[in-house]
Amino acid sequence: MNKTIFNITKMDCPSEEQLIRMKLQNFDTVKSLEFDIPNRKLNVYHNGNPDPILTALGTLNLNTTLISTEESNAIFETDTNNNQRKLLWTVLIINFVFFGLEMVFGIFSNSMGLVADSLDMLADSIVYALALFAVGGTIARKNNIAKFAGYFQILLAVIGFVEVIRRFLGFEKMPDFQTMIIVSVLALMANIFCLYLLQKNKSKEAHIQATMIFTSNDVIINSGVIVAGLLVHWLNSSYPDLIIGAIVFLVVARGAYRILKLAK
Repeated sequence: MNKTIFNITKMDCPSEEQLIRMKLQNFDTVKSLEFDIPNRKLNVYHNGNPDPILTALGTLNLNTTLISTEESNAIFETDTNNNQRKLLWTVLIINFVFFGLEMVFGIFSNSMGLVADSLDMLADSIVYALALFAVGGTIARKNNIAKFAGYFQILLAVIGFVEVIRRFLGFEKMPDFQTMIIVSVLALMANIFCLYLLQKNKSKEAHIQATMIFTSNDVIINSGVIVAGLLVHWLNSSYPDLIIGAIVFLVVARGAYRILKLAK
């Protein structure tokens, strides 16, 4: 593997960085990109000749020149990939455990909010598992993983809306607000911890960015279920639980849109 350093004099903000990522995302030879915006430098880790990469960057009219090409230290990439794998395994296990807890307590407490949140946790677990396959792969492969994650969330949102409508039209007994609140508080703490780990990683690759979007959604959802539990108790009505269930799937759909946009 080679490391090629480019000087890009007109790269002075994240918008140029995004343009470059989009330009190089379909290069199977490109393994990783490192941006140094203040110094107008781009490090590209790739296989083969750097000339096609230079040509592609030249079409962006950002005044790109090739500074040097040398063999990269393979240990650097392995360490980065191992760190990403450990991170993804950690958040995968946390999300899958809470999927099981929220599903069980959601069914027994008759809470649509908890059931919806548990399905969202399941979606996250699947996405994190898929992201594990992307670690160390090409940028194009990582973006394809992000696309699959987005489409999966759309499917989940549709299924969720159907169930919410069914419960609105039918008769459902009151959910147990105490169970809703206690389980959601625990899930909130777990998701805040996952988000902290993901942000600490500071990776801008599509598959990691997708997992951060999922986890950010979860923090919002957990807070909403807690509020819904309080409203169920205060209003003596199951409607707040159904409403938060519907909102959960709106958030899921919005997250899917952001992920698909990111992976373009």
